[in-house]
Amino acid sequence: MDYYSIVTVLVVLSAAFGYINVRFLKLPLTIGLMVVTILFTSVVLFIGQFDNTLLLREKEFIQSIDFETVLLDIMLSFLLFAGALHTNFSQLKVQRGPILAFATFGVVVSTFLVGTSMFYVLQWLGFEVTFINCLLFGALISPTDPIAVLGILKKAGAPKKLETKIVGESLFNDGVGVVVFLTIFAIAAKPGVPLDISDIVTLFGQEVIGGLALGLLLGWLTYKLMKSIDSYEIEVILTLAAVMGGTAVAHKFHLSAPLAMVAAGLVVGNDTVRNTAMSEVTETYVDKFWELIDVLLNTLLFVMIGMEMLVLTLDNNYIMAGLLAIPIILLCRYASLWLPVKAFAKRLDFVPKTNVIMTWGGLRGGISIALALSLSRDMHRELFLVITYVVVVASIIGQGLTVEPIIRRLTKPVNKVKS
Repeated sequence: MDYYSIVTVLVVLSAAFGYINVRFLKLPLTIGLMVVTILFTSVVLFIGQFDNTLLLREKEFIQSIDFETVLLDIMLSFLLFAGALHTNFSQLKVQRGPILAFATFGVVVSTFLVGTSMFYVLQWLGFEVTFINCLLFGALISPTDPIAVLGILKKAGAPKKLETKIVGESLFNDGVGVVVFLTIFAIAAKPGVPLDISDIVTLFGQEVIGGLALGLLLGWLTYKLMKSIDSYEIEVILTLAAVMGGTAVAHKFHLSAPLAMVAAGLVVGNDTVRNTAMSEVTETYVDKFWELIDVLLNTLLFVMIGMEMLVLTLDNNYIMAGLLAIPIILLCRYASLWLPVKAFAKRLDFVPKTNVIMTWGGLRGGISIALALSLSRDMHRELFLVITYVVVVASIIGQGLTVEPIIRRLTKPVNKVKS
C-alpha cells in the first residue's frame, strides 16, 4: 500500500475506535484505544479460524508499516516536543537531580537486573538464549514510555512534584535507554570482536550530550525568532520547523533526536519564553496545535500497537515467558529506583511511597516494541517481541487503569485522631 492509503486507514480506524471508547467505554485515551484495538484484532483472529480472507488482509496491512521507523524516526520527536512543551519547567529544575539519576543510573541498573533475571528464567523455561541478548531485552524494556505516561498521568491527580518526577524521568530516559540499547546491540551483533570502551563512551557522549546541545540551540533559535515577530500563524510554523528540521539534523549527525526534542520543547515551553516571546493569542494557538498533534499521533500509535498482535508468533511458551517477565520487571524497576530515591528523599521532601508509585506509574509502550522489532533473528527477535508485547499490554491496561486509585490512596493525607 502507498503511504497515503496506510495513513488513511489508520486515521479512520483511530477515529472509529476513539469514538467507541468515548461513547461507550469512557476510558483514558491510550488505554481505551488499546482495549478497543485488541478486541477488534481478537475478533479478526477468531473469524480467521473459519475464513482467513480478512485476517490475511489485516496482516498484509500491518506488515506494510515499518513500525520501528515510523515511531523512532518520525512520531517520537513530535510526541516528546509536545510533552516537554507542557511540562512545568520550574518544577523540573527543582527536581533535576533525581530525574537525572532515574534516567541514567536507574535505566542502566534496571537493564542489568532485568537482563540477568530473564537469563535464568528463560534458561529454566528451556530457551537457549545468551546473556548478552537478555541484556538487550533489559535495555529495551527498562525505559518508561513518555507517550503512555503523559496521557494517563494527566487524569491521575498526582501531586505536582511527584508528577514532575515521573514525567521528567520518562521524557529523558527513553533517549538514554535507546543509547544503552544501541550500545549493547553493537556488542551483541559482533560477539567475537573485543569490547572497546572508548567507542562506547564516544557513542554515549555523541548521542546524549550532542542531542541535548542541539535541542538547547534549537529552542534558543526558535525563541529568538518568535520574539522578533507577532504572528501566531508563523510562530506555530516555527515550532513545527524546529521539530522537523531538528530531527533531520540529529539523524544526519547521529545525535539523539528524542533528547534534542525534549530539550527544545522545555526551552520553548518555559514561562520566560512564553512571557517574552508569545502573545496570549500565540500561546493559545501554539498550545492547542501541539495538543492536537499529541492526541492525533497518540491515537495512531496505540492503534498500531494493538494491531501488532496480528503478526506475533503466539507460542504458549513465549506467552508464559512474557507473563513471568511482568513481576520481574516491576521488581527490578523498584530496586533500580531505591538508591536515587533514598539519596534525594530528605533534601527534596519526596511524597511518601514515591518508589512504589514510580514503579507502578512507570508504564512501557511503543518505544519498547519498536526496539524489539529492530532485533535480528539471531537475537531471538520473535521470543523477545512477544515478551515485550505482553509486558506493554499489561503495563498500559493493568497499571494504567489502576495507577490513579493507587496514587490517590498512597498520597491521601492521614487524619490524626486526637486523644
